[in-house]
Amino acid sequence: MLKKKTWAVAGVTEKQDKFGYKIWKILKENNYETYGVNPNYDEIEGDKIYHSVKDIPKKVEVLDMVVPPKIAIPTLEEAKEVGIEYIWFQPGTYNDEVIEKAKELGFKILYNDCVYKVLRENR
Repeated sequence: MLKKKTWAVAGVTEKQDKFGYKIWKILKENNYETYGVNPNYDEIEGDKIYHSVKDIPKKVEVLDMVVPPKIAIPTLEEAKEVGIEYIWFQPGTYNDEVIEKAKELGFKILYNDCVYKVLRENR
């Protein structure tokens, strides 16, 4: 999945101590084209933040989930509508129901690992 260069982070936040921020930031620092998704923000650090993955103007290859399971399911449905193929679930963002839904929708998924940790280790 890390070979894919266009990512969206569902659950991005301006709170720098939260993984929604750290993941968004490290993807950008590693030259990934990165879009933030959170209905509570319009902008973070000068970057436009989208209220839904359906609002992103470009085709996203990977959706990184940093949202609770109850938000993950409708986000998966939106991701399917716009043709996103890959989902990376951060620890704590999924349960059996979410993983089952992702498989049912035909996504290629990764879970039980943190993209932030992986990118930090590869520096």
